[in-house]
Amino acid sequence: MEPPSAVSALSALAHPGRLEAFRLLVRAGPEGMAAGEIARATGSLANTLSANLNVLAGAGLVSSRRDGRSVIYVAGYGRMRELLAFLMEDCCGGNAEICGPLATIAERAACCA
Repeated sequence: MEPPSAVSALSALAHPGRLEAFRLLVRAGPEGMAAGEIARATGSLANTLSANLNVLAGAGLVSSRRDGRSVIYVAGYGRMRELLAFLMEDCCGGNAEICGPLATIAERAACCA
């Protein structure tokens, strides 16, 4: 990932409502969630949620698909992995104790691989 792409993704996540929606979608898994469910779970107004999801989609962190009358949103796991790899690329300076706990978290999160 190039720095401008990382900045775009980090900027999209640098808002409480967008971060909450993104984390909810990450937990929801590859089946995703309908926009109405996200709104109820986060307590967001529909227009605010729509704007937040559009920002996340613009950064490649979520995608959407139609399912009947619903719009289903799914976390962009590939983009999330790219961002995490970018952030950890130069981690630790050779000091494994620093990144050890992060590796454990990454192993637990292998569900999205």
